Amino acid sequence: MAIRLAPFLRSAALVTALAMLPATTAGLAAVDARSAPEFGKLMVIYQRVKANYVDQVDDEKLLRGAIDGMLASLDPHSGYLDATAFESLRTQTDGNYGGLGLSVTMEDGVVKVIAPTKGTPAETAGIKAGDYITHLNGKLIYGGTLDEAVDQMRGRPGTDIKLTIYRSGREEPFDVNVTRAIIELTPVEWEVDGNMGVITVSSFSANVGRDVERAMNGIRTKLGKMPEGIVIDLRSNPGGLLDEAVAMSDLFLDKGQIVSQRGRFARDNESYVARTGDIARGIPLVVLIDSGSASASEIVAGALQDHHRALVMGQRSFGKGSVQTLVPLTNDSALKLTTARYYTPSGKSVQEGGIEPDIAVPQLSDPDARARAERAIRESDLRGHLINELQVEDQELEKDLIDDPRFQISAEELEKQGIKDFQMHYALDTLRNTRLAQKHTGAAKP
Repeated sequence: MAIRLAPFLRSAALVTALAMLPATTAGLAAVDARSAPEFGKLMVIYQRVKANYVDQVDDEKLLRGAIDGMLASLDPHSGYLDATAFESLRTQTDGNYGGLGLSVTMEDGVVKVIAPTKGTPAETAGIKAGDYITHLNGKLIYGGTLDEAVDQMRGRPGTDIKLTIYRSGREEPFDVNVTRAIIELTPVEWEVDGNMGVITVSSFSANVGRDVERAMNGIRTKLGKMPEGIVIDLRSNPGGLLDEAVAMSDLFLDKGQIVSQRGRFARDNESYVARTGDIARGIPLVVLIDSGSASASEIVAGALQDHHRALVMGQRSFGKGSVQTLVPLTNDSALKLTTARYYTPSGKSVQEGGIEPDIAVPQLSDPDARARAERAIRESDLRGHLINELQVEDQELEKDLIDDPRFQISAEELEKQGIKDFQMHYALDTLRNTRLAQKHTGAAKP
């Protein structure tokens, strides 16, 4: 997601968050006057439940249910963060947390995987985007809340948990044992492949912009020169901090708008503009995305694509085009509220439709990829998602590439050739043909 963390990042965001709350007694009275009949109905239901339910009901449970229901009626990304959830969000944006390393959502009462985080126990165990988690340690979790499922998956590092997985394309569910660990995220990693550099960004936690700049310097130092091209891998990156997406985009743009956001009120409208200086000095860039690339990832891909600074390859992204502001309620609780939509430099909202790659490339290295891609979860699949106000029709989940001669090779054949990641292989091959890369990106010859 693209989050503005009011308490942690910058005073301007904090002012925005606090400004959302009624500031005066008169304001509160006005809200009460307009809402009194509906609140009266809520109070009557509360009293009837307390008086007549078969078991004695805890007040806190009823109030939490009312709060959760109210926020769930808005959109999938607004919610109330209690002390546990608040601390979890804080540690994730700081770059480390305990758990399995999964980004999950709830779909019709079932926990569904958006993406495993690279290098975590979940990825190592083979859990994939689009998997449904039906049981934990043999116990059915259907119909519970997402928080309850996440709490069960947490635990002491070194302990095991058995996940029962249903995966599209397979006839029967199967079990996966995962060992819990402290997830010390390294959101930015880099490597050199020939004269090319590869920068992998797995999430947009704190200091990602700085770390990507360090990755570029590391690649240049190892090669002893500027690389001939860079692949920026944003696949299965669920997003994170808006400021870090802006900072990373700014590294590769010399001028122009990076992203803009528009909300209900003028105070929520903002535009972010690139500063002078492209650390890659105009060399060709390829950005890899897939259905797990969401929000902050889409901001980066959209900015570089609209400015013709990078060739975007892979599969259509998740399609989350909204910004959440964290509104502090107490020292250990907050309201995560959708306050704006964001737009790429060309004025396009990615809400629902996502970022469409310049070149669609399936992940042929994964034998289950085609079946999973056809059923991949995206923003448009989430109940209560924001409708794209530009009325852009949602594209098909995947373009039909079955007859494309470039992609008529099996996962087994690729493995024999030593190709473990077909999308990355294809991106690097594209970069090596610098004329083709420059034709698409408009980048100057290094």
